[in-house]
Amino acid sequence: MPEISRFFGIVIAMYYDDHAPPHFHAIYGSEKAEFSIDPLGVLKGRLSPRALALVTEWAALHQVELLQAWGQRAAGRAPAKIEPLQ
Repeated sequence: MPEISRFFGIVIAMYYDDHAPPHFHAIYGSEKAEFSIDPLGVLKGRLSPRALALVTEWAALHQVELLQAWGQRAAGRAPAKIEPLQ
């Protein structure tokens, strides 16, 4: 699972063999969720309200980069790292 970003204890990743629609995974301790990229939203899973707000804010700021990373991953390349939320 290629990690593309990490901030405030939250790991953002994309799997090489993942299915459509374009999405990413957010892991915070034992909590996990999948987020669609466009439109931005939770596909499945659950995060605490604070972690959910942080991931949503980060993803909104980096939506274009997330779509580019999805394309890189689909082409068999490692997705580029994306700046963390600060």
